[in-house]
Amino acid sequence: FSTNRVVKEHQNGAGGREEEEDCDDATSDNHFIVESQEKIIYLTLQVRSSSLPTTICCTEALLRNNPKAPFSMLRLLLLSAICTAIPVNAAIRRTSLSGVSRSTTPHRSTKEFGRKKRMLRLSKFTTTAIAGFTESSYDDDNGYKKASERRFGDSDWPQYGTKYLPKQTIERAERGNKIEKLKLEKCGSAAFEEVHEFAAAIREGTTTWEDLDIDDADVRLKWAGLFHRRKRTPGRFMMRLKVPNGLLTSDHMRFFADTVGIYPADVGVIDITTRQNIQLRGIELQDMTELIDGLQMRGLSNVQSGMDNIRNLVGSPIAGIDPEELVDTRDIAKDIDAMITNDGKGNPKLANLPRKFNIAVSGSRDDFAHTSINDIGLRPCPNKESGEMGFNVIVGGYFSIKRVMESIPMDIWIKAEDAARFCEAVLLYFRDNGSRGDRQKARLIWLIEDMGMEGFRQAISDKYDEMFPKKKGGAAIPAQPEPWAVAAGTNTPTQPHKKRDILGVHSQKQEGLSWVGINVPAGRILPDEAMALADIADKYSQGEIRLTVEQNVIFPNVNNTKVSELLQEPLFNIGYYFIPKSDKDFPLSRGLVSCTGSQFCGVALIETKNRAIELSKRLEEELKVDMPVRIHWTGCPNSCGQAQVADIGLMGGPARVEKEIDGKVKKVAVEGVNIFLGGKVGEDPFLGEVYKKGVPADYKYLIPVMKDILKEKFGAMEK
Repeated sequence: FSTNRVVKEHQNGAGGREEEEDCDDATSDNHFIVESQEKIIYLTLQVRSSSLPTTICCTEALLRNNPKAPFSMLRLLLLSAICTAIPVNAAIRRTSLSGVSRSTTPHRSTKEFGRKKRMLRLSKFTTTAIAGFTESSYDDDNGYKKASERRFGDSDWPQYGTKYLPKQTIERAERGNKIEKLKLEKCGSAAFEEVHEFAAAIREGTTTWEDLDIDDADVRLKWAGLFHRRKRTPGRFMMRLKVPNGLLTSDHMRFFADTVGIYPADVGVIDITTRQNIQLRGIELQDMTELIDGLQMRGLSNVQSGMDNIRNLVGSPIAGIDPEELVDTRDIAKDIDAMITNDGKGNPKLANLPRKFNIAVSGSRDDFAHTSINDIGLRPCPNKESGEMGFNVIVGGYFSIKRVMESIPMDIWIKAEDAARFCEAVLLYFRDNGSRGDRQKARLIWLIEDMGMEGFRQAISDKYDEMFPKKKGGAAIPAQPEPWAVAAGTNTPTQPHKKRDILGVHSQKQEGLSWVGINVPAGRILPDEAMALADIADKYSQGEIRLTVEQNVIFPNVNNTKVSELLQEPLFNIGYYFIPKSDKDFPLSRGLVSCTGSQFCGVALIETKNRAIELSKRLEEELKVDMPVRIHWTGCPNSCGQAQVADIGLMGGPARVEKEIDGKVKKVAVEGVNIFLGGKVGEDPFLGEVYKKGVPADYKYLIPVMKDILKEKFGAMEK
């Protein structure tokens, strides 16, 4: 071993070793830190019979970032050969749970012990995670730089986001809404740096969260992904991440569990969102620096995930493994996200949009990404002349209190390699020209309607040519005809393509492998369940976990010989998480989607997640339903739960019931729902319409209404 580097087993000294429950001596995941005078790389060697490819990936990452380390490859190969003899470090390894029970009070460590575990844990990195980490975490001149060490004025953040706005945009913002004036007073991008200053001041006792400027605490910190839940859990924050294409690893899941697991059980939870994303709940501000640095170390980011920024990049959850795939969306989503976030460091240039912005990339005719409800939707289609696969662009889809809108065709086709460039051109044009007035009329579609589609299309083409002169004309190619729209050699339309259900066990395009789709009811994960999911991923899917917009989980690349064993895992046989074996299994629960609801969200009018799960179970117990029915719950008209795309959508709203008060029957206000029917996603999307308003949310009133709908519209029968 060279003298300027030390390879250490990551453990405490004699007598100081931390013990964790559920230690698994049968699994040999050994964790190392490779320390350098120039850089630090966190690596893991997973010791199994198939460990050589992992070793090679780690070696390549090491050499790519440490060209002066001539013995690195030999060292790693030697370690992979000998570390099977090293006993598992109980301080950093948890087992696959022999039994799991869903509880509102899972085992939790003390807060300080939890912090130590969180920073100590260096679990297996997949190739994707290693690549993301090495690309985003190093400064070529200064070596390793933590997220908390970056400052405005450095190369990563030359200036605040407001400084990039043209003069005429600044003038419109000065006359604009109160949020525009707040951003002019101090740009939201300042939160990239200030979040660490606030955290340090609270840790040192020089301030408290109550002392923070309310605009900083409740608005600007959203630029750092932090949402203060002042109405529901004062002093606690939700952190929304960036997880492009919903790609995670077992290490990520353990880190999430360790992060929220130090907080009380009723607030410290993990939610999967309708954008293939993760939200961590119950977090206290003083802990943010550890959390943000830990995310960066693992190739993830928290920047620009709230307020007037671009939300998580959505792609196909079965990208790269789908037998019917047209485009692998993973690298495309990653490239667009890297452009938006400056490789996860934060990008002030795109941190002051007029309003939030959504982008989705579809990989097949199924449109698992739901491009039709995004500001930019990229739908795969080959060029009719060259046969090159690219994207037809649709634009303008969104939900709001005042209006819902499906995306409309832009009549542009772009090459897959130009997707990030095209998105950047649209974003910068929107930044400079979008409305800074009424926030309900500030989304992209309003700009398109003001200009007309032809004018907007020409403006984007000109902007693209200005920004990328070597790619001139790349945003001026007309939309291409979809070859599957008509049968080959005829003018006869093909049969409509039915969107596939990806839950359950499905064969991949790789021989001998399958993906397994797991239902996570309403997307809510407790810390111990996250640990179990991570262990299952290590055991069956090489540590890879994928998220879906339906708030579920997919384990890819499961060896067919291991599928039956995976199906028997305790986590999937305790009555909560489940793996459907046919279309008739759990017909209502399998398609359940829910927003956060009033448990944590101050805008929601009703509680959603627990009510959604319970209602579906009761209906399944009482009715025989022979087809999957997608039920979406959303707590308010903002429709984060996307009620309009569901077969049955329930949106929180006012309702009244008759009650006897002081001997008189009076109508009183109660929690209620407006019910939508007819939503559709996939190749031929459609937004559902209101079927019934003001239905009380109490099961006494709601269950009979839902039964009637399921019987009349979906052929359900009483058991």
